[in-house]
Amino acid sequence: MGTQGPDDDGKAYYSKNGDERTAEEKAIDAWLPITSSRNAKWWYSAFHNVTAMVGAGVLSLPYAMSELGWGPGVSVMIISWIITLYTLWQMVEMHEMVPGKRFDRYHELGQHAFGEKLGLYIVVPQQLIVEVGVDIVYMVTGGKSLKKFHDLVCKDCKSIKLSFFIMIFASVHFVLSHLPNFNSISGVSLAAAVMSLSYSTIAWGASVDKGVQPDVQYGYKATTKIGTVFNFFSALGEVAFAYAGHNVVLEIQATIPSTPEKPSKIAMWRGVVVAYIVVALCYFPVAFIGYWMFGNAVDDNILMSLQNPTWLIAMANMFVVIHVIGSYQIYAMPVFDMIETVLVKKLKFKPTWYLRFISRNFYVAFTMFVGITFPFFGGLLGFFGGFAFAPTTYFLPCIMWLAIYKPKRFSLSWIANWICIVLGVMLMIVAPIGGLRQIIVQAKDYKFYS
Repeated sequence: MGTQGPDDDGKAYYSKNGDERTAEEKAIDAWLPITSSRNAKWWYSAFHNVTAMVGAGVLSLPYAMSELGWGPGVSVMIISWIITLYTLWQMVEMHEMVPGKRFDRYHELGQHAFGEKLGLYIVVPQQLIVEVGVDIVYMVTGGKSLKKFHDLVCKDCKSIKLSFFIMIFASVHFVLSHLPNFNSISGVSLAAAVMSLSYSTIAWGASVDKGVQPDVQYGYKATTKIGTVFNFFSALGEVAFAYAGHNVVLEIQATIPSTPEKPSKIAMWRGVVVAYIVVALCYFPVAFIGYWMFGNAVDDNILMSLQNPTWLIAMANMFVVIHVIGSYQIYAMPVFDMIETVLVKKLKFKPTWYLRFISRNFYVAFTMFVGITFPFFGGLLGFFGGFAFAPTTYFLPCIMWLAIYKPKRFSLSWIANWICIVLGVMLMIVAPIGGLRQIIVQAKDYKFYS
């Protein structure tokens, strides 16, 4: 069921019966990262959502376009933007659907929709796969961008293995991961959001400056029909990966104060609209212009296709590093909350700083190790985008909406939700197949710890 936040400034949204938690439960909620602070403003929602969505995914969009082609690619990009904005609106609305309760975590909403146990079994595995998967991908992205920066500014230097750059990137998180909650990382998130808009602009602006490449080709690069189909499936997952803010939206909304007169959904939705405008300004120019200039020869990271001017591309790669530092923290915070909830509420550990120190360092080390072992950028995006992001982003909110609000059969809401469900299920089935094949192909050409 939904949890009630700590009464830090009298702005918590309580039921008529008041706050019925024990002193111990209040202390635990005040310690856990999601419910420890309720004083966020609407613009916190804006840059948290930008940071959550615009990341590794935007850099792969021209590559996804090369696997989809012009017609399907443009259609998939626009339809995904519309569907995910719609499902995100539904989640914002459902945050306080029960008077006096706030569903501060995705799985709490799932428990209300599907039942205490079933809701956990449906939501928690999917959300963990998304959040841990994103953090692994961002380990790879941060390491690759650091390596690219190094190679550009020091062309005569000895080549350094990617694994070492991933370790350097991870070292930042061994420090930042000990910030207690969402509001404490708001400065990092704001910097990350600014960086996302900056490097996206550099990506498409430098592509325009470079111009359409000689002998550019827009046909599918695969030499066989089956290869083309699998690449198409993987590209659908790469697009789904780009639209990924839903997995932390309830946790972000939990930080906003709420009263019956002024519910948090008003401020949250204002921030979401601003965030989605920024997303459109980042995604569409990068995807369409990047593909237009390079065709099917574009790399799986558009910045890797750009070499000149050297200083600008080096700066863009450093912007990417700063951005994915913030994005990593946004997705790690709900995982920290889950881990610490289990440790304190289930296993009865005391909520201490050293418990947090050990658990969070272990998580950062785990994502670093997996990122070093499997640095297959394009394949990982396609696989995770379909397997995990499609359910939590495209159709799980719609199923919850149908289960809770029960719109009239064949009404506009009913039809819209079922369209999203059908498209999302198809995406969840086909995208991981293409992504897994791409991982296998990339693995054959990869030298361990290269």
